[in-house]
Amino acid sequence: MPYVITQSCCNDASCVFACPVNCIHPTPDEPDFLNVEMLYVDPQTCVDCGACVTACPAEAITSSQRLTPEQKPFIEINADFYRQSRPRALLAPPVPTALIRAERTPLRVAIVGSGPSAIYAADELLTQPNVSVTVLDRLPIPYGMVRYGVPPDHLNTRRVSTLFDVISAQPGFGSYLNVDVGVHLSHAELLQHFHAVIYAVGAGSHRELGIAGEDLTGCVPAADFVAWYNGRPDYPQPTFDLSTRRAVVVGIGNVALDVARVLTGSPEDLVDTAIAPNALRALRESKVEEVVILARRGPLESAFTVPELVDLLGRDVDIVIEGDLPDSCEGLPIDQEHKLRLLHSVRARPVGQRKRIVFRYLAAPTEILGTDRVTGVEVGHTRLRTDPDGQVRAVRAEGIDRLETGLVLVSIGYRGVPIPGLPFDEPASVIPNQRGRVLWQPGGEPVVGTYVTGWIKRGPHGFIGTNKSCAQETVRQLATDFNMGRLPEPPGGTADFDRLVRRRQPAVRAGGSAAHGSRLRRLLPRA
Repeated sequence: MPYVITQSCCNDASCVFACPVNCIHPTPDEPDFLNVEMLYVDPQTCVDCGACVTACPAEAITSSQRLTPEQKPFIEINADFYRQSRPRALLAPPVPTALIRAERTPLRVAIVGSGPSAIYAADELLTQPNVSVTVLDRLPIPYGMVRYGVPPDHLNTRRVSTLFDVISAQPGFGSYLNVDVGVHLSHAELLQHFHAVIYAVGAGSHRELGIAGEDLTGCVPAADFVAWYNGRPDYPQPTFDLSTRRAVVVGIGNVALDVARVLTGSPEDLVDTAIAPNALRALRESKVEEVVILARRGPLESAFTVPELVDLLGRDVDIVIEGDLPDSCEGLPIDQEHKLRLLHSVRARPVGQRKRIVFRYLAAPTEILGTDRVTGVEVGHTRLRTDPDGQVRAVRAEGIDRLETGLVLVSIGYRGVPIPGLPFDEPASVIPNQRGRVLWQPGGEPVVGTYVTGWIKRGPHGFIGTNKSCAQETVRQLATDFNMGRLPEPPGGTADFDRLVRRRQPAVRAGGSAAHGSRLRRLLPRA
């Protein structure tokens, strides 16, 4: 029986190179590699050898004989990808590329942030000889969204941190955790000790609705709720009103489905997960029976991934879809086709007396109701309009409804946050850059020795694995600048930098190895 992929991949592509019969696609050299949510195993050519399972760092590949009942849809999802003819290449394992000329080394690079984009950038740099990388993060524990953004019950996704452990154990990798660049250290001070600095700080703020009542108690960013149940140390421990019968989630991406699943699931199913103890206690006392998910646009524009929806459909919860669902048609992207088919399957599911999740499409909140705290949401109807550029937008239509609730979780996206000493593109909420090379303004001159990768570079979209190709592009720009002699030699060394950090932040958690020979104690716990 063939193997199947059951979740959005890390895009490490280890499975592709491990497969002896080229049955996993798309491959990194195929045009659709960066556009799909996951990779797919061809059931007709898979020889059931299991090489891909061993190679996968995220445990995303399973024998079709070992799937749980909830995972059975992935058999059809994997097979569907191959029902449409696509040109395929026979991919050879990558050969390490000499990006940096030997006569130019040694090279020292600081990376601000320790999430996926940061660790992938570090890995790409450390493939080069005589290069050292120092990662700095304001949190005391590394790996960013893998640890604090992935829901506690998605243990397989969290296991990509084992790959990050391997990367961080490489010679030349060092880290300073619990150090806030912009507070304890400045950008200028980093450039005094490193040839280059890469910012991989993600998008640290949330987008607002911009409607009346958004500041009421009980209307909070979904990101705060995620940080709460994941026990993120830099977040206060707020209390959420879980005594309300109905919660409303605005937005229909993966985070929206995550919080809806956590609110309606059995707390006992979370006992052996990574959930914060105080969150588990609160969920055990929760009175929430229904979660309504509001989406401005229609089902085809749903931002959640196929694996996220499959996971939700396998839970012990009633799911209701309000409104019409479009029929499938030729030419739909593979991911949209899968989502539409799964949403249609919901209509055939019986609805009983369980907790329930309601998908309400073509609905946008117009006002959060209440005086001191949230008592309800006014919801306006919308319709779809296709602009001349092909963009599908939601515009107001006739009709207003009211939903009673005491809890509104806003999940409509994230925004980058300005960094002291660096330019910032406010409309795009990113640091202006050209393929990772920071610019003083959009279309302007480069900021010497300064680079970005991840969401602060391209905006808050893509999956964990998208950061790998993003980091590769940034590192290539850095290597070109170094080879061309555009990066000045820093006057300070690694020993000087170590003393500076410890003087500014005595509570630093230092790890890895330093080029000056001192052995620093590693403090990089696993997820």
